[in-house]
Amino acid sequence: MSEGLLALGIEELGLELSSTNIADLELFLQEMGRWNQVHNLTAIEGEKDSIRLHLIDSIAVLPVLRQFLKAPSPKIADLGSGGGLPAIPIAILQPGWQLSLIEAIRKKTAFLQHVRGKLRLKNIQVLCERVEDAAVQQPAQFDAVISRAFTNLARFLELSLPFLKPEGLVFAMKAKRADDEMKDVCMDDWRLVADEPLHIPNLAVERRLLVLSPVRRSAPPFK
Repeated sequence: MSEGLLALGIEELGLELSSTNIADLELFLQEMGRWNQVHNLTAIEGEKDSIRLHLIDSIAVLPVLRQFLKAPSPKIADLGSGGGLPAIPIAILQPGWQLSLIEAIRKKTAFLQHVRGKLRLKNIQVLCERVEDAAVQQPAQFDAVISRAFTNLARFLELSLPFLKPEGLVFAMKAKRADDEMKDVCMDDWRLVADEPLHIPNLAVERRLLVLSPVRRSAPPFK
């Protein structure tokens, strides 16, 4: 039954998935539901809502990511990864991409490590530490940073900047109130590359994916 719902959502997103992809996504949701009963990984309960709000929400960003990430094996940091969204679904569907899941809460990173082993996801690493500390250890190492419901946009951009390579991009998954959050961003420091509406099948909510790049300034000349 859940596979039918999942297939319906994927078909409307225009994504082609193998039966193995769908099985892995189903297993991820099953494990999240099982762990959520004990560890409260996410506030949304029930298989139907989980599929619509978690998994489909996360993979809806893939067409945009594919458009902008042209490197053969881009490195992506998922800040405040929580239960692994959107990073785990992305890792399942893009085995050639390298994802770092950064989460400070130990019970959540225990779940992420469990899923990594259960699904044999060799393209992810799980870091149990604060985002600020992870940035110090891996400065300018990532082609992209992404987040879903982590913090407000201005703070997310501030935290993302140290991770990015010179041409790196930030992907911010946002809802309707993104316009209000954009007002707090200094556009002298950031350039809005794209503002893509995301359609979530069978769900009347507004989702947007903001793509931003930092404005790199050269150092002033010596006098």
